[in-house]
Amino acid sequence: MLARKRISASSLYVLFIVMFVVFAFPFFLLIVNSFKSNGEILESPFALPTNLSFAHFGDAFEKMNFGVTFFNSVIITAFSVIFILLFSAMTAYHLVRRPSKFNNSFFAVMVASMIIPFQSLMIPLIYIYGAKLGIIQSIPIPLLIMLYIGFGSALSVFIYHGFVKSIPLETEEASFIDGCNRRQTFFRIVLPMLAPTSVTIAILNVLWLWNDYLLPSLILIKPQHYTMPIQMKVFNGTYMNNWELLIPAILLTVLPVLIGYMFGQRFIIKGVMQGAIK
Repeated sequence: MLARKRISASSLYVLFIVMFVVFAFPFFLLIVNSFKSNGEILESPFALPTNLSFAHFGDAFEKMNFGVTFFNSVIITAFSVIFILLFSAMTAYHLVRRPSKFNNSFFAVMVASMIIPFQSLMIPLIYIYGAKLGIIQSIPIPLLIMLYIGFGSALSVFIYHGFVKSIPLETEEASFIDGCNRRQTFFRIVLPMLAPTSVTIAILNVLWLWNDYLLPSLILIKPQHYTMPIQMKVFNGTYMNNWELLIPAILLTVLPVLIGYMFGQRFIIKGVMQGAIK
């Protein structure tokens, strides 16, 4: 029995190691090839670089206009995530604490909307906001934030909905007795109790918004409004890709959100485990 347990544990460790190698290998290639020239990348993409030169990072930093694109990505991601968290928590709280046929149907429709592919909405969206209303040409960044709020709220409300139901009503009733109204109860009692869930939802949305390419490429038509993923196209040509600058640019793009995820992954695990228990 003891030998069987040891074999089982060893097999599990081997499986984890294999999975780690599979998932880490693309990032390893990204780091290794970021120090190579175009010839070295095309000749031996799996080999280690012959010399460590950071010149490509400086050229990529300058060509991708890192300061402007990084600022645009931060602004769009930050405001979108903040409003998604606030509106989704308020919506979920109202749906849970005010049960009715309308609210239940509204929640069901919101959850069902997650299965609608964005590609089916893409052409009508651009036609209405671009050709008809001209909002894409006038205020593209606020429009993009508004669309992100709309597309990201359904999943967030769904996650919040389950956690709000787990909050005891006695806690809110005690705050009412102390003189708080419903708005004060939500912001002072309920919202702080949803902090682990909020962190989980925030991290998931940051990963999505920061790396999104399709929607910003449709809305942001001027270079000064580009986010970092869109700016990657300056390294792509019709007949040739500038790999020696494209790969360092990709690394510069994913590095901020990767660092944030490394520090916040424990909150994701904590939030998922609490959701499973509740």
